[in-house]
Amino acid sequence: MSAFVITLLLVFGLSTLIWTTAGVIRLVAARLAPLRRVTHRPTGEPPVTTLAAGRPDRDRVAVLMAAHNEEPVIGGTLAALQALQAGVQLFLVSDGSTDATADIAREHGATVLELNPNRGKAGALVEAIRHFELAERFDVVMLLDADTRLAPDYFETGLRAFDDPGVVAVAGRATTLLTPRSPTRAGRILVAYRERVYVAMQYLFKFGQAGRFVNVVPIVPGFASMYRTRILADIDIAAPGLKIEDYNMTFEVHAKRLGRIAFHPHSAIAHTQDPDELVDYVKQVERWNLGFWQTVLRHRFRLSAFWLSLGLFIVELLVSSVVLVLVLPVIAVSTAVTLAGGLGLPAGEPLDGLADALPPLALVLGVVVPDYLLTLLAAVVSRRVAYLAYGLVFPLLRVTDALLCLVALYKAAFRRSTGQWTSPSRRPVAAPVA
Repeated sequence: MSAFVITLLLVFGLSTLIWTTAGVIRLVAARLAPLRRVTHRPTGEPPVTTLAAGRPDRDRVAVLMAAHNEEPVIGGTLAALQALQAGVQLFLVSDGSTDATADIAREHGATVLELNPNRGKAGALVEAIRHFELAERFDVVMLLDADTRLAPDYFETGLRAFDDPGVVAVAGRATTLLTPRSPTRAGRILVAYRERVYVAMQYLFKFGQAGRFVNVVPIVPGFASMYRTRILADIDIAAPGLKIEDYNMTFEVHAKRLGRIAFHPHSAIAHTQDPDELVDYVKQVERWNLGFWQTVLRHRFRLSAFWLSLGLFIVELLVSSVVLVLVLPVIAVSTAVTLAGGLGLPAGEPLDGLADALPPLALVLGVVVPDYLLTLLAAVVSRRVAYLAYGLVFPLLRVTDALLCLVALYKAAFRRSTGQWTSPSRRPVAAPVA
């Protein structure tokens, strides 16, 4: 039983408990707030209206997209954005594209800048912000990926967070794009697993981390998020040697105390296309992990709530990654020793001690049980019954993620990165019917 509890704690971690509790407190406080306003308002006095002092008008919002060879999806994405009739202005920087990305963008009314050679996403964003004078002309810039579909109320719910003048960035809520459907069952399992990761991280971690008096959100994802343009000059967007830009931009907000990051799982929702082939999945996850570790090594630890929260997460991430990578061989050895003991065969004192301390059933339950709880949460939030079956395979993918995490740490510590990028394989997306 002790082995089961220890393994469960190592796999789940203390951070999950802390930020899930903080999220519950935030949720309860939000539910009680209207009751307090009603209770304390004198009889007959009209409700108090909160002025949207910091919220920009739609025509003061610029949507900026950096794209590299995104011909299969760019047309559908831009058509979907136009269908929202959001009243925002669209800018696209084609970063060394050799296909029809730039031409398709122009056909959909985007103002286009073409760069050659490929500068990397961060470099392309910096050049586009300067070239289009976005910081001077707009109050908010939204960073949008070429494969992202915004929810119909994205701007309505997302811009509402800027009612608080202290909010300088709104983190979009990621959810996987299920259309077009992957043609293979393995592909559908990969996509479902990514959705489970999104649900777990955003509901159990980020919602609590974004509390008004906490403000320790570690990433404003670059696929569909918004920044006040007045802080862009203070952010080193294209810091050298980083594979991705969004972690670094978020760390800069915290390091320079630029303001608060807002996030709510029911606001600023956007659908992103996740890889449905294992090779592309590995490349994508390794790139995200590499960007995270590169950013951590660039900024270094400093005494603050953000770094204390991040430090605890990093320790637990490394411990759980090592545990998950080792759990399969340990289960195999423990099972072999147990079977040998049942047959009366000697296994050696060290191995006998291992089997006693870490019985195979406890190890399996310590990983599978907490992992499947995450699957249940994802199935409920996403309303996808199929996830309950797919969840039986998810522990293997989680072991894969753990290995990729450790490999990326090694690369971040000992290898240089140019920041140049290639987009993963895309499933062509049809434009919405008018």
